[in-house]
Amino acid sequence: MSALAIIILAAGKSSRMQGKDKLTQLVRGESQIRRIVLAACETCANVFITLPDATHPRASLLSGLNLKIVPVPEAHLGMGHSIATAIIALKDPSIKGAMIVPADMPELTQMDLKTIAQAFDAKPDAIIQATTPTGSSGHPVVFPQSTFEQLKSLNGDQGARSVISDNALLRHAVPLPYSHAKTDLDTPDEWQEWLSSNN
Repeated sequence: MSALAIIILAAGKSSRMQGKDKLTQLVRGESQIRRIVLAACETCANVFITLPDATHPRASLLSGLNLKIVPVPEAHLGMGHSIATAIIALKDPSIKGAMIVPADMPELTQMDLKTIAQAFDAKPDAIIQATTPTGSSGHPVVFPQSTFEQLKSLNGDQGARSVISDNALLRHAVPLPYSHAKTDLDTPDEWQEWLSSNN
């Protein structure tokens, strides 16, 4: 399989959660942050996670897992800044692609990550983007090494959308089941509604 890194974005402040941390919400008995990291570790040997700092309370939920914490003290600058910081941390030149996984997507499964990783293995020069079954763009997204320099210059809240649009000819869509590629939850009400239907 082409050398792949998985980058889990978990440096945000959960600012819309009214004092709660959305990444510590329990999904089928496991905190969301540990659940998504476990899925990543089962998919790939190179797992990175962005956190506000290495001693953040979220780090205590990741004990025993084989991953590298990437501190992003200026995470308030937006998702783009977190992605750039993580890409800069990929020191191994053998890594040919980076899968970007927002940590707040409770429907993503290990099988979903594996499906996207296998698609990248088949097309290692492409941008692999997960979609819904009807084609609506979502996450995860794998970026090939050829885009890393662009990713390193990102900033703001738009994430890596500009890199995808600038390299539209490289984009290869891969559908995931149901709304796995789109469901992210940002408020207590959204979490309560989702958990009541899915836990």
